[in-house]
Amino acid sequence: MAADYYCADSENGDHIHDLSEDALFTLIGDLNDSGNTFVMIQSDEDDPAWLASVAILDEGGYETVHRDTTRPEHKVTIETDINRIAGDLTKWLAACASY
Repeated sequence: MAADYYCADSENGDHIHDLSEDALFTLIGDLNDSGNTFVMIQSDEDDPAWLASVAILDEGGYETVHRDTTRPEHKVTIETDINRIAGDLTKWLAACASY
């Protein structure tokens, strides 16, 4: 995973460069409903063309949003499996970082 191209920021102030699938898993697993409800992943540049976010849902599970302004992409999914979310994001981020 070419992590130099993106970083993650969580609501509680965690900031990670060199983002890996394991780091995504940890950031998502640390989400809670009392002050750390989301994590944003984006290109590590001033005006990012794409971003993804994962937010914890009140009713359980996570909402994942993928947005890419270079292509007409805005995808929202609901998932409960953190492994699946981290894996899917890792693949999506690698594709984004390659162009």
